[in-house]
Amino acid sequence: MEKIVYNLKENRSKVSLPTNLGFGQVFTDHVFEIDYNEEKGWHNPSIKVLENLQMHPATMFIHYGQAVFDGLKAFKDEDGNVSIFRPERHLQRLNNSSRRLCIPEIDVEFVLSALKELIWIEKDWIPTSKGESLYIRPFIYGVDPFLGVKPASNYKLIILLSPVGAYYPEGFKPVKILVTNDYVRAVRKGIGECKTPANYAASLYAGEEAKKLGFTQVLWLDGVEQKYIEEVGTMNIFIRFKNEVATPKLSGSILPGVTRDSVIQLLKEWKMNITERVISIDEVVSEFKKGNVLEVFGTGTAAIVSMVGLLKYKEIEMKFDFTHSDNLAARLFDKITEIQYGKGEDKFNWLTHVSYKAVEV
Repeated sequence: MEKIVYNLKENRSKVSLPTNLGFGQVFTDHVFEIDYNEEKGWHNPSIKVLENLQMHPATMFIHYGQAVFDGLKAFKDEDGNVSIFRPERHLQRLNNSSRRLCIPEIDVEFVLSALKELIWIEKDWIPTSKGESLYIRPFIYGVDPFLGVKPASNYKLIILLSPVGAYYPEGFKPVKILVTNDYVRAVRKGIGECKTPANYAASLYAGEEAKKLGFTQVLWLDGVEQKYIEEVGTMNIFIRFKNEVATPKLSGSILPGVTRDSVIQLLKEWKMNITERVISIDEVVSEFKKGNVLEVFGTGTAAIVSMVGLLKYKEIEMKFDFTHSDNLAARLFDKITEIQYGKGEDKFNWLTHVSYKAVEV
């Protein structure tokens, strides 16, 4: 692979972050960018000043949706050390999404090296208050100016960085989830397991309807029988039954969440009965009525772990009390964030440390 070319902002001054960062609203000065064509493969890697994209109106991904992305985070501990949470797993998932959309795979080792370099350059952008982090958005799209349904021949990968605030600035509070059987997000053997714009576009209408009714997100049922729970718009879902913690098994229509996998590993270490299986909404309702559903929570990169305070299906409202001491969602949230911020032992080697790179910039 070629060496990275640097085109950095002149007269870089001390970074001044806004008090209220929000999510996805502020961006760092630089991005990583690399191109692909069939002759050279991935080539022309650079770390360059962030600028607007210029593209032909016929650029293929705009019309046919051939694009993938991922999302991960970097953290700074109290001593100023910087780490990325499970970047290899995220970049491998990006490749998995790419394969399904006929996009050429990246060299994970090289892109991770470039990402570390980019984060080192932008390390002053990493916020340090509780719950804050540096959000990392790698994305790939087909760049051919061509109107016709076929895979593109040329692609671009960009990694964008965004300092973000705590997902729940008001504190760790439960969310309200509406189970929908009016709409379908994805079907098995489709692209539901890929992180691609089409999956998120498919979720928007139902999500907006849910918000009008006072709900935070939608819990999707399977696209064929509409009876088995799958995932929430931006989270995988876990049901804590009396003698089991269950999460829907990966069937091809569910995104293989990295935080989902982290939670499963932690629950196994804690000797809890964690299962990945088919879960019907009728089972959840029936067990709730018997008093056997103790908690429902979601997992994802943005919020890490989200408690579900209300789960509604048709006219049935299932409410959960998270004020008790045996709160598994809160325990998982605390454990993962301890690791991310360097305050807890990293038994699973989830952190990739970012240190000084040999190039002076």
